[in-house]
Amino acid sequence: MAYKYSIGHLTYTFNDLKTLLARATPFRSGDALAGVAATTYQEHVAAQIALADVHLDVFLREALVPYEQDEVTRLIIDSHDAAAFKPIGHFTVGQFRDWLLSDACDTAVLKSLANGITPEMAAAVSKLMRNQELIAAAKKCEVLTSFRNTIGLSGRLSTRLQPNHPTDDPAGISASIIDGILYGSGDAVIGINPAGDSPANTRRLLEMIDNFRRQFAIPTQSCVLCHVTTTLDLIEKHAPVDLTFQSIAGTQSANASFGISLSLLEEAYQATLSLNRGTIGNNVMYFETGQGSALSANAHYGIDQQTCETRAYAVARKFNPLLVNSVVGFIGPEYLYNGKQIIRAALEDHFCAKLLGLPMGMDVCYTNHAEADQDDMDTLITLLGVSGCTFIMGVPGADDVMLNYQSTSFHDALYLRRTLGLRPAPEFEAWLVQQGIMDRQGNQLPDAGTYTRLLGGIGQ
Repeated sequence: MAYKYSIGHLTYTFNDLKTLLARATPFRSGDALAGVAATTYQEHVAAQIALADVHLDVFLREALVPYEQDEVTRLIIDSHDAAAFKPIGHFTVGQFRDWLLSDACDTAVLKSLANGITPEMAAAVSKLMRNQELIAAAKKCEVLTSFRNTIGLSGRLSTRLQPNHPTDDPAGISASIIDGILYGSGDAVIGINPAGDSPANTRRLLEMIDNFRRQFAIPTQSCVLCHVTTTLDLIEKHAPVDLTFQSIAGTQSANASFGISLSLLEEAYQATLSLNRGTIGNNVMYFETGQGSALSANAHYGIDQQTCETRAYAVARKFNPLLVNSVVGFIGPEYLYNGKQIIRAALEDHFCAKLLGLPMGMDVCYTNHAEADQDDMDTLITLLGVSGCTFIMGVPGADDVMLNYQSTSFHDALYLRRTLGLRPAPEFEAWLVQQGIMDRQGNQLPDAGTYTRLLGGIGQ
């Protein structure tokens, strides 16, 4: 079906829904690379106006990737909750935008609608929104998950403590973990990207974190971000796996490039659940995404990268994850060229994921060859903090020396918490107070004795 918008004697024609969505997307380098971006600003605005008049139920009838060819499309269509969709089923995309920003739309209403909204609907409405509107609508969403603590409560900001090391050296990793803990980081997860993905190396890192966590009864969870097949092998060998991690994308072909399928993720999900390691909840999956992943795998089917990204959230939603985050600037300037594009993409990803009912965090990051710097990241973490972002990363000095990119530091999380009045997960916060690391007002209590005590524990 073609979509048109006329201005005087000039008519813009968009041959199908995916073309309309692509042209309505705010400009980014990845869409230009793929040849799907609007060629002029006038064409972009015409596509936005035409998209605003599309009824939401069109997205249930016009698949961007054929149902017969793509298991992600089948998941989106087959899992759609018609009853949840009914209250908004008569809206156009433009009316949906207006309603999301109205007082009639609140946290409880959004929670009841989540399973009735498809990724394509979420992506479409985001394309009509300014940055402030993405922030305002996302702020209304509250998505709670739990394992050993409660993630996502309003007024809280969690962090993933990311103690990566280029050689997986235990001493270097230990120092980073303790540094992060003393700054109040680590309530989302203590998560290591291993330099080597072997089962033996992964198990060694898992046991190191788990021994430290148990020694001090820390109410958090651990994860070594290896491939899902490695985790399955470790589960069979009774390793201390808390969370199963996997990078995911928005098409079956892109996921195949990661070596995964929905059936493999289901196997891992059930295996991780069977361990029963959570104390207050059973959300056991951790997923990472990123705009441009489908394009980089030549598996985007002519769909713009933000819509592909949002389709990945249907995959995540199926497995009730504890944590999801977009590694927003990690893939590079070929996909998000500069700070402006990274900021916009992050706000889109956060809004769309929260709208779909996911516990969305963000790796606020960039590569060294992108036209971005730490000031851009300061701006972005502030906007995300206002938006109600579930968690951000805590990397020593904001410089990941193993993955070779720039992220956010333990100090950045402190800045957000202090400036916006945010606090860690409640169980983790109580533990920090008990350990003398933080007082009840959220102030740090630096103590060399605490450092020595924690260092002794992690070394055992």
